[in-house]
Amino acid sequence: MMKVDRDDHKPIWQQLLDQAIHNITTGNWPPGQLLIPSRELAHMIGVSRSTVQIVYEELVSRGYTVTAGRGGTRVNDWNPAIITNEEEDIKGPVLPSLFLLDSAINRLHDWFGGKEDADVEIDFSPHEPYYDSHLHKNWRQSFNHASAVVDLSIWGTVDAYGFEPLRQQIQRYLSLERGIHVKMEQILLTSGAQHSIDLIAQALLHEGDTISVEDPGFPAAWLAMTYRNMKVVPIPVDEHGLQVEQIHPSSKLIYITPSHQCATGVILSAPRRQQLIHNAIHNQTWIVEDDYDSEFRYRGEPLPTLFSQNPSNTLYLKSFSKMIATGIRISAIVGPADAISQIARVQKLTYRHLPIMEQLTLTHFIEHGHFMRHMRRTRNVYQRRHEAMTKAIASSGLRKHFKLSGVETGLHMLLEARDTFDEEEMTLQALHKGVRVYPLRPYCLNSDRKGWVLGFAKVDEALIEQGMYRLAELF
Repeated sequence: MMKVDRDDHKPIWQQLLDQAIHNITTGNWPPGQLLIPSRELAHMIGVSRSTVQIVYEELVSRGYTVTAGRGGTRVNDWNPAIITNEEEDIKGPVLPSLFLLDSAINRLHDWFGGKEDADVEIDFSPHEPYYDSHLHKNWRQSFNHASAVVDLSIWGTVDAYGFEPLRQQIQRYLSLERGIHVKMEQILLTSGAQHSIDLIAQALLHEGDTISVEDPGFPAAWLAMTYRNMKVVPIPVDEHGLQVEQIHPSSKLIYITPSHQCATGVILSAPRRQQLIHNAIHNQTWIVEDDYDSEFRYRGEPLPTLFSQNPSNTLYLKSFSKMIATGIRISAIVGPADAISQIARVQKLTYRHLPIMEQLTLTHFIEHGHFMRHMRRTRNVYQRRHEAMTKAIASSGLRKHFKLSGVETGLHMLLEARDTFDEEEMTLQALHKGVRVYPLRPYCLNSDRKGWVLGFAKVDEALIEQGMYRLAELF
């Protein structure tokens, strides 16, 4: 007989359902047994008939019972599998060994600098931009506006290319600020550079294709390509940028950061730009141009893009991670319409589309001028910190031990050391002095170059000077 506990926090129908299922699965109610009519059972246990009807309907929907019209409700044929003690100890299917994934995650962890160490006073992170209260306030305003959107149809918008009003804003920005003039169908929104690279690999390459990358360079790019079973070939970088003459002749794609090389910070020289473009056209090779922080230039205007010189072979990547915040996972791929269409088809299958809320927020943020005001503020901040960094490196005496590069553009610079430099030990010693620096090794594939990649976006001027002098004390 089923009972109701009035002190139980569970609803009455749930109590009765649990008891009924227990009776069936333990054999107390054998297969074929007729259940008491709902009206009669309700009277017997002192509940409403509708409560019992809910229980009976739930039993039928879960397959525990069957109904036969006027014949009432009967227990279904129930032959539960008997689980042995040995089977109870099994945790589930054995997970595959993903050696490539494990290796890639470890490399990325090293690249980010590993944050398990004790808190440091000064962190020269090259990965994060500057945030301030103005950004927080304005982003919250845009977020609240996006939340209050009246047109509810927007929430059902599914466009693999991305939210059209946001793409329009990006189209306008690229035209005014980067000299890139494209149509709407040439812009696809993604959730970051790694996502962009992964989509490109799936849409435009075949497994086993050869890919040329900068060495040292952006680890996430070649790790993503390697995980997609591409043959990644490292190409050395010198003071003039990628050594184009060493690009593998079978390369189907060349990944490059020409405006501010990701690691050394050097700029791809004009002759090599022309050489690279000629190479790509002649060999029918894709150029993936990652333009991640070129807006922040300290000598003259931002450099022209490879895309503006060769739009037929170039896929241009633009991310808001360095311009606004790393947590804003919105970026864009710009390229030939047919290539973007194919990438969009892959996006539609594998990811469908980006979250609409973030796109609505960023659209409002740009439309209402918050973005350009933020850019003006951060450029001023970065200009001051860039000057503080270069002066402190010179005055501290670090130039005696390192070669400085990458000072013209971007949010990081490289202190390159001699071959005898013990990068790991010196990085650890710096940490003991309360200063986190980022070694060059995680940026390298075959290269044995050594040094420190130092970002200055999140360190104020006083701490920059203090940090440089603490590093100098190590020598």
